Amino acid sequence: MSDKSAAENMLDAAAAKVNEATDRARAAGHEVAHAVTGDATDKARALEDRAKAEVHNREAHAEFNEGKREAQDGDGH
Repeated sequence: MSDKSAAENMLDAAAAKVNEATDRARAAGHEVAHAVTGDATDKARALEDRAKAEVHNREAHAEFNEGKREAQDGDGH
């Protein structure tokens, strides 16, 4: 992580959670499309979007934890 303030880290964590939710919603849409059409491309896209959501989830947790540490020690590291 870079030398960001606690607020910057928390804002980045929130943004990552929004991205996670967007990816999960997109995956659900692809699942519905796959169920309706049977198109394997939709199934693949759903898997890809779920993987992206997991990456954003891990990013959110890392940013939150860094922000929490920064709020406690305030040294910028």
